[in-house]
This record gives sequence, C-alpha cells and structure tokens, in this order.
Amino acid sequence: MATFLVPALALVGCTALPAPRPLYDDPAWHGAADATVVYHRGLQRWEMFYTARRATLRLADPRDVSWVHGTRIGIAAAPVDGNTWRHVGEAVFPEACTGGAPEQATHWAPEIVDDGSTYHLWLTVVPGIHSRWTGARHIQHLSSTDLRQWQCEERLDLGSERVIDASVVRLADGSWRLWYKDEAGGSRLKYADSSDLRQWTLRGPVSALAAEGPKVFRFAGQWWLVADLWRGLLVLRSNDAEHWAEQPTRLLAEPGRHASDRAKGQHADVQVVGERAYLFYFVHQGGEDEARGDDRYAQRSVIQVAELHLQDGWLRVDRDAPPPDLRQAFGPGKR
Repeated sequence: MATFLVPALALVGCTALPAPRPLYDDPAWHGAADATVVYHRGLQRWEMFYTARRATLRLADPRDVSWVHGTRIGIAAAPVDGNTWRHVGEAVFPEACTGGAPEQATHWAPEIVDDGSTYHLWLTVVPGIHSRWTGARHIQHLSSTDLRQWQCEERLDLGSERVIDASVVRLADGSWRLWYKDEAGGSRLKYADSSDLRQWTLRGPVSALAAEGPKVFRFAGQWWLVADLWRGLLVLRSNDAEHWAEQPTRLLAEPGRHASDRAKGQHADVQVVGERAYLFYFVHQGGEDEARGDDRYAQRSVIQVAELHLQDGWLRVDRDAPPPDLRQAFGPGKR
C-alpha cells in the first residue's frame, strides 16, 4: 500500500487558529464599540470603523456621560491575517457637515456600504459634548473613494431631531433601504427607502420594541435584522426585508464565561462571507477581575467575534466556543 507524506506546512495551514478574545481593544481609550467591517479595495485588506468611546476618562460625577461623547471614529485593520486587528488611526471628516471641530462634536455608529466604486458612510452626529443623554442627533451621509478622504453628502431628513444608528442595504430591485433608531419616537426602529441613496421616503416602524444599533443582512436565503435591546440582541427574519417575524430567543443576553466576554453582547455588525456569517459585537468590561478595584472599569468595552449558525430556522451563537478562525475570510486580499 502506497504511503503519502503531507508536508508539515500544509498541515499547519489546515489547522484552525481561533481569533483572539477579545478580537480588538482600542489602544487609546479602551472603549471600542459599534463596529462596522468593510473591505478596503485599494489596500486589499479588511478594516474596522468603530466608535472610540473615551472609556478611561475619569469624571467627578459617575453619572456624567461625557466620556461617551466627544468621540471619534477609530480605524483598525487586519493587514497581516484576519485574526490580528491593529489600530491604524482615526477617521477625518469635513467639519462643515459633522458638527464642527473634533473637540466640539460627537461621532457615533459608522455604517459603510461599498457600491463598487464609492464608499458610502452614514455617521451619527451629536453636536456638542453632553454630560447627560441630551441633545439633538442626526445621521449624515458622506462618500469616499479611498476610505480616508470624505466628502459631505446630504444630512438625512427622517422626520425627527433625534435619530441614530443607520443600517443600509441594497434590495433585489436595485433600490436601497435604511433602518435607524428614532429616539424621539419611543426609541423604535424605523426604515426608509431610496432609489439614489440621497432622497429618502419614510416608511414606518419595524417593531414595537425599543432598540438601537440595527444591522440588516442577507444570510441562508433570508433577510435578517439584529438589534441591541440592552438585554441581548433582537433577531428578526424576513423574506422581503419589510415584513418581519421575531425570533423567540435573544442572542448574547447571558454573559460569557471567558475573560473579556463577561457581559451582554451589544450593537453588532454582521459580515457574510460565502456561506458563513460572522457577528462582531462589543462587550463592556464590568465582569472582569480588574473591575473589582476600579469603579470605572466597566466603562471599557472591546470588540468580540463569534460565528452565527442556523438552528431550527433561527440564528444561534455560542460565545463560549472558541472564536472562529478569520484568516480565510478576512485575511489580506480575501473578500
């Protein structure tokens, strides 16, 4: 019987290497949240744009939420392999449409869509820095050809002065649909339609539940919407991205067992690569050992990743399983 020898290098290449836990910790403020992952066509690598909360800022009043304001949009990248994400800078936007000078404005929850020639970004803008959850909020559309130099497009008119957290997809007929949170409308998720990404027609609420951070994506022949209920992630399923059925269970409602993942999962992005779906979510660090001696440690947050699976027609995730190996899906040149 013939014996076949497999080179050691080939065996190594076939060995799964779980992504680290956490996947990413912002080195400046340790407050990474609200991530969106996008492929940079020019640099041929995946990048992560995220809200960079000032989590290590210690304020005299523990109720002061200025640390969640005055935030920039951070950028991390996976230039070596899809498992290793490194900070590469902050997004620079025109002051004319994003609330003024960086020290005078708050930027949250970037959403980026690549139409093949142009990157479109919808940014939540909160003019000023607030010590309480006050102030007007709006969504600003910007565009870029390189994910670095951004041009002002329109400020979205969504019938409310307190809207945040855009999610945008292209439908089968070529039109576009946007979901967002209307804080002045009971914090319900609503949606709007557009044929050109600039003029939007309001359609109405998606669910009676209050939620934020919607993310809509196509997976396993269905449309899915996940959103942050502040007690786990809401999951909705649809055939047409308009009429939705609610999953009976929430995702990531219970804390994980592993270090840096011991709190509910929040405001997630989902990337579908081939037939696999990856959930990028953020987690506050209040359950960690370091929090016992630091009453502000829970302000910190990190980005984690887990793989979504179908079970009985609904989405499931096991946050305690080893994280997925992202090298084949998110390594340099992979898309």
